[in-house]
Amino acid sequence: MQRFEGRVALVTAAGQGIGRAVAHRIAAEGGAVVVTDLAEERVRKVAEEIGEQALAVKLDVTSRAEIDAAVAATVERFGRLDVLVNNAGGCLVTSKPEVTDVAGWHRQLDLTLIGAAQCIQAALPQLLKTKGNVVTISSVNGLSAFGNVEYSAAKAGQLSMTQNFAVRYGPSGVRFNVVAPGTIRTPNWDGQPGVLAKFQKMYPLGRIGEPEDIAAAVAFLASDDAAWITGLTLPVEGGVLAGPTHLDLTPS
Repeated sequence: MQRFEGRVALVTAAGQGIGRAVAHRIAAEGGAVVVTDLAEERVRKVAEEIGEQALAVKLDVTSRAEIDAAVAATVERFGRLDVLVNNAGGCLVTSKPEVTDVAGWHRQLDLTLIGAAQCIQAALPQLLKTKGNVVTISSVNGLSAFGNVEYSAAKAGQLSMTQNFAVRYGPSGVRFNVVAPGTIRTPNWDGQPGVLAKFQKMYPLGRIGEPEDIAAAVAFLASDDAAWITGLTLPVEGGVLAGPTHLDLTPS
C-alpha cells in the first residue's frame, strides 16, 4: 500500500522511538520524509536507514528560526510539504506540582505545546497549498489523570489546539488530528528496570505499546483513508482508558 506516494512529511523528534517508527512507516508507504531531531547523529542514522527519500535536519522545536529553516529545507529538497507530524515533547518537570516554579512550567509548555504550535504556524503556508494535514502525538495524560501535572496539562492543551485549528482551517482543506498513546516501549524508559513490567499490568490488552502501534495510527490519520476526519483525538492505549486491569503498582 503506497498511501504517501508523491507526498512529503516532516516528523519532529524522529531520531528514535515513536518518531523514528513514524518516519519509517511513511517512507515504507512511498512518502518522502524529513527526519528532524535535536540529536543530529540520530537523525542522520534514521535518514540513512530510510534512504534517498529521507532528509535529515537538526531541529529544536523551541526555536522558531530553526523550525522555519526546517520547513524551508523541506521545500527546497522536495518541492512541497503535505504532512506535519508533531512528535517532539517529553516530561521535563518531575517535582511536585505544588512547588513547580514558573520557569518549570515554561520549560514544559515551550517544548510540548508551544513548540507544536510554532511548527504548525511555520508549516501552514505549505499545507494550505497541498491541502495537507497535521498529526500531533499527545498522550493519554491529556485525557485522564495519570500524574505529571505539568506534562499532562501541556498534552491536554494540544487537544484543544488541534480542535481549534481543525475548525479554522477545515474550509481550506487542511486537517488536524491527534494520536494519544498510552505507555510505549521507547528509549525514554532505558535505565528504569522493571517499570514497564509494572505498567503492563494496567493494560487490558496485556502488553505495553510499541512505536509501530503509534506509527500505524499516524499513517492512517495522515492518509486519504482519513479524508473526512479532522479535529479527532484517537487514543492508542491498549484499553487503559476503559479501565485499568491492575491498580497495584507497588514494587514486588
